Amino acid sequence: MRIISGEFKNRRIDFKQLNIRPTTDFAKESLFNIINNYYDIEDLIILDLFAGSGNISYEFASRRAREIVAVDNKIQCVNFIKSIKQKLSLFNLHVILANSTTYLNTQKKKFNLIFADPPYRFEQIKYDKILNNIFERNILLENGMLIIEHSKFINFEGHFNFFMKKKYGNVHFTFFKNKT
Repeated sequence: MRIISGEFKNRRIDFKQLNIRPTTDFAKESLFNIINNYYDIEDLIILDLFAGSGNISYEFASRRAREIVAVDNKIQCVNFIKSIKQKLSLFNLHVILANSTTYLNTQKKKFNLIFADPPYRFEQIKYDKILNNIFERNILLENGMLIIEHSKFINFEGHFNFFMKKKYGNVHFTFFKNKT
């Protein structure tokens, strides 16, 4: 895995000891092109749910996002992200060991952008629970965006906050806008 752009552009990060599926570089580059069309990343407060290797968090940190909160429930992943945070001196990155659903239930902070990449084995009902929790608890700031990475078997197009869906190889992103 490599960081695509920003201060740490082309920095490779070896995550082989983690049993995860990080977002591909091709999909990640396309994702950030879309985000850049809507936001100035330096102004954003980001929540990275199911952070895994921290791949997406590093990309936001490299592009100097104001603040990134990375949440994962696996201690191995959290320790890995903390080690990269220290190695790269990513002071804008905060790492939290927690179940993402539990974290959302107790969260008071609001975010400009939430990225969620649950395991691909998640069923539609689990995705819907996370999605509804974010919008019912009003965790996104006005004009904020939620992006969910998922498999081809998941569909959100009927959701009130649905904005668009993009596909890059086997990677699917669905975008939701806070319309309040």
